[in-house]
Amino acid sequence: MVKHLISHRGNIDGPNVELENSIEYIKKAIDLGYDVEIDVWYHDKSLYLGHDGPSQLITEYSLYSMCDNLWIHCKNLGAIEWFSRKTELHYFWHEEDAVTLTSKNYIWAYPGNQPIRNSIAVMPEIHNDNLSRCIGICSDYIGRYK
Repeated sequence: MVKHLISHRGNIDGPNVELENSIEYIKKAIDLGYDVEIDVWYHDKSLYLGHDGPSQLITEYSLYSMCDNLWIHCKNLGAIEWFSRKTELHYFWHEEDAVTLTSKNYIWAYPGNQPIRNSIAVMPEIHNDNLSRCIGICSDYIGRYK
């Protein structure tokens, strides 16, 4: 049974490159009842949102204020080091690994690797993944799964 519906970077009904990974967009998805996977960089002793590089400054306070709904993808080694000291936050690192384990022991499965019992299926629409064994879905189209 799917219990975690996770908006990929704040997207609900498809990618929006201009808005994704912005604080307002993330909060909107949370207000609509979704968890959100965000991309976070650590650069020059600060945290930033952004997919391809650090783009929008985000404070530790902002992360903690939304922490119950965030799945934090650490985008560089500085970020994974920083988050490894913050046990309350939910984070992970991956590149193109088939799966990775999040800090709260969820199996985060790269597209095309389902079915895996008790995993999070990432972008299952890409490969028409079998979702029968997963407990969560992360997608740009998460509204389709509600």
